[in-house]
Amino acid sequence: MASVPFELKGKTVYVAGHRGMVGSALVRRLTGEDVELLTATRSEVDLRDQAAVNQWFGARRPQVVFLAAAKVGGIIANDTLRAEFLYDNLAIASNVIHAAQVYGSEKLMFLGSSCIYPRLAPQPLREDSMLTGPLEPTNEPYAIAKIAGIKMVEAYRSQYGADFINVMPTNLYGPGDNYHPEYSHVVAALIRRFHEAKVSGAKNVVVWGTGMPRREFLYVDDLADACIHLMKTYSGTELVNIGTGEDITIAEFARVVAASVGYTSEISFDASRPDGTPRKLLDVSRLAKLGWRAGTALDEGIVLAYHAYLEEKAVQSTRV
Repeated sequence: MASVPFELKGKTVYVAGHRGMVGSALVRRLTGEDVELLTATRSEVDLRDQAAVNQWFGARRPQVVFLAAAKVGGIIANDTLRAEFLYDNLAIASNVIHAAQVYGSEKLMFLGSSCIYPRLAPQPLREDSMLTGPLEPTNEPYAIAKIAGIKMVEAYRSQYGADFINVMPTNLYGPGDNYHPEYSHVVAALIRRFHEAKVSGAKNVVVWGTGMPRREFLYVDDLADACIHLMKTYSGTELVNIGTGEDITIAEFARVVAASVGYTSEISFDASRPDGTPRKLLDVSRLAKLGWRAGTALDEGIVLAYHAYLEEKAVQSTRV
């Protein structure tokens, strides 16, 4: 593995997708670094628009790029908005990666997703298991777009000698998550559902699926810290998984969320809803060898995420 020191200090650093959960965590983490932070809203530059991206890069010329922008969502969103997930994410990846090369960015980090791995790949998921089998059908378009981004980074390294790297986060949660009742990820969906049940006095909360699948969850500020660590220390061709190296069943996880929120009534499971991949746990041995481990325990992180949800809910209510 190529461990090459890279100096962030004094650099102009662009966080693409700074309003999303991952991007906003990167912005929080970068405030502790001596950098000039660059961000752009969608109204300032639509990352799906190649001409707009080139114009922005030509004017700003960021030295460092964190490519965290993406169209994201849970199982239902992925399975119903298939064309949007494929087109938007392909366009974002190709436009930003290409512009970073053309306009002389010194280093770029592309953030993939653990859904790039085959549905039934051996667990825990090793980085070299990508493209060794069929994908999970419900999020295949998103996964294909992310795989294309990874391969684009590899191609630009190979052809141009660009110092572009790939990282692969596990399931994330924390401040800035999407709490949409249909399109959210499991953590945000459960936080919202248990909170609303607590407030209304509901005697039962229904969790989608059987509760049997196993998932790994990483607090988003831990991810941001890992990304900064890798940006400074890693310069290899191989992608790097970012996770905790520990997983939990959805049923067990639901009980952790319920306890964190303060919901004490019954929990049941709707087996007619899709489970998704049976198990998804990342092999984080490569990351550990590079000197980083997650620092936020799951129960601690869920409490932090719940407090962030309440704060965001309070802010929204003042806008109404």
